[in-house]
Amino acid sequence: MIASPVTESPKRRRSGARWLWLPVLALLATGAWYVRLKAGSTPSTSTTALSTGGKKGGSGAIPVVAAKARRGDIGVYITGLGSVIPIYTVTVKSRVDGQLMKIHYNEGDLVNEGDLLLEIDPRPFQVQLEQAEGQLIRDQAMLNNARVDLDRYQKLLAQNAIPEQQLATQQATVAQSEGVVRTDQGQIDSAKLNLVYCNIRAPITGRVGLRLVDPGNIVHATDTNGLLVITQIQPISVIFTVAEDDLPVVLRKLAAGQHLQADAYDRANTTKIGTGTLATVDNQIDPTTGSLRLRANFDNSANLLFPNQFVNVRLLVEEKRGVTLVSSAVIQRTTSSIYVYMVNADNTVSVRQITEGVTDGGDTEITSGVAPGDVLVMTGVDKLAEGTSVTVQIADDQSLGKSQAGGKSGGKKK
Repeated sequence: MIASPVTESPKRRRSGARWLWLPVLALLATGAWYVRLKAGSTPSTSTTALSTGGKKGGSGAIPVVAAKARRGDIGVYITGLGSVIPIYTVTVKSRVDGQLMKIHYNEGDLVNEGDLLLEIDPRPFQVQLEQAEGQLIRDQAMLNNARVDLDRYQKLLAQNAIPEQQLATQQATVAQSEGVVRTDQGQIDSAKLNLVYCNIRAPITGRVGLRLVDPGNIVHATDTNGLLVITQIQPISVIFTVAEDDLPVVLRKLAAGQHLQADAYDRANTTKIGTGTLATVDNQIDPTTGSLRLRANFDNSANLLFPNQFVNVRLLVEEKRGVTLVSSAVIQRTTSSIYVYMVNADNTVSVRQITEGVTDGGDTEITSGVAPGDVLVMTGVDKLAEGTSVTVQIADDQSLGKSQAGGKSGGKKK
């Protein structure tokens, strides 16, 4: 038998042709993606022109806010942490034993020296006074009688009517009676003093704290706790610490007779709550912290300083006058340089290297690189480079033309 030839079906021939086109289609897709990638990486002519215009002028100028450098004064401060301490604090105690009868103050009152605060029952001491006065009267009468006898004995001795020993004995009796009378007078004075102590008065001018003993209680002179506490509020002091490295300049100023100004700020170091004067420094440096304690006195007329309040203290040790000052916001920093963007007359900016001096609040002294009247960029610096064209708004709402016309003259305090 002769085998017939095997013939491939039309369906299988069409399936093989389809698989031959798949690699061709993949190559075409890859080529199209590469062409689009190259076209996207090349900036268009219009985009390049816009960026060039933004740097060299025209409609692409960058808006910025600027401030002028000026000539002025700035202080050199030493800062420290401190606590408000009253100059005088008195714990009022009773000097006699007795029952507390009356209270003549309200908690938190401002009292003056000598004001009546408390009363202790005076009746026991009044009785003691009467007894002492009665004893004095009796002993005074006995003294007078002894003196009469002494005068009589002296006359009799002159007539040799009595022995001399009897006269000497009478003289001793008179002296003894005089001592008894003087003791009685001391008892009277003591009773009167106790009566004075029954009225407890303010020893200093200050603010009264919370009441520690209520009326009706028996108080004693030996009680460890007092009846109330008075703290002096006006004036008041602040004790603060400074580093030992800052001590030489402070001692030098004090030795020259200068009164250094001390400003007290609140805990957040944002609000000034008092201005005073440095009074003294401590006599030794704390070796554990390397710091020294100083005391400054404040009149505290506004009562903003309160005992044991935490404050930040700024001690003015020097005031620099007529220096170049700028807003601290114009200063830019890198790891290797400090610079500013200065606006030129043609409304472009240039990078200017500077040297900083003292900083106080929002102002910074510039020792080199900037002159009074120069216009310096504050905001918008992230888009700037050397030669960038800008439109400037001065921080005090003046136009650039006006600021430059007035700023180039320089030398004026603001």
